[in-house]
Amino acid sequence: MAAEIIDGKLLSEAVRTKVTAEVAALVRDHGLKPGLAVVLVGEDPASQIYVRSKGEQSLAAGMHSVTHRLPAETTEDALIGLVRELNADKTIHGILVQLPLPKHISEARVLAALDPDKDVDGLTVASAGRLASGLPGLTPCTPLGCMIMLRETLGNLAGKRALVVGRSILVGRPLAALLLAADCTVTIAHSRTIDLPERCREADIRCAAIGRPQMIKGDWVKPGAAVIDIGVNRVPFRDPAAAAAGKTKVVGDVDFKAASKVAGWITPVPGGVGLMTVACLLQNTVTAAERIAGVE
Repeated sequence: MAAEIIDGKLLSEAVRTKVTAEVAALVRDHGLKPGLAVVLVGEDPASQIYVRSKGEQSLAAGMHSVTHRLPAETTEDALIGLVRELNADKTIHGILVQLPLPKHISEARVLAALDPDKDVDGLTVASAGRLASGLPGLTPCTPLGCMIMLRETLGNLAGKRALVVGRSILVGRPLAALLLAADCTVTIAHSRTIDLPERCREADIRCAAIGRPQMIKGDWVKPGAAVIDIGVNRVPFRDPAAAAAGKTKVVGDVDFKAASKVAGWITPVPGGVGLMTVACLLQNTVTAAERIAGVE
């Protein structure tokens, strides 16, 4: 039996609908319009697309939305100065500095300047500490989207064995913390884990965020497991003519065709987790606005 597809488009639309209603209620009942500022340095094509999408969707939800597009030669001090200005701007409740930054700018220094209460991407040390300690804070958007998908699909996650393949501070580690908070039994694995296939076969929930195209094979999946594929990898088409023309396609970290024959549920790439990330950015902005204004 083929796996049930976890539809990122459908679930992200539900999140955006909820956010739009929450924004309207905040404006009506409290005169509070959540504001999101996105900062983009340079001309990276993928980042340009992401930033445009974030701006369009925040406006569609009824939010105040500002995008700062800075040239690639912007200095580190100038960028930190802008971040501090946004920290002090009472019309802005969420700040997102689009990564990666140009090589001459320290991402760590820029993130350290960001007000944790406005850190809607959940990337500051303070945000990570709050998450690890079980304190209220803003959760990284991609892991938050994964948890929404899992809860909508499986319901109560308590007691399930969860494996996160990948240990990045952006996805793997915060996702493991969220799964642990949901009372899962959690293991973090990575490319150097001994007998990784066997560890994968033990998991009721398997989340792949390792950044290697189709590394997770179908026979690594426990029958009936939920598979969340967070990978986004561009690979050439197998067709020689298309490959010669430089055409590429997007695939995940999981061999979708093989895994979908074994898993109970699976996310596609594209059309899965990626769509949830922007929707959860909007949700985080609303959450930040409510907390800052004290209207939770």
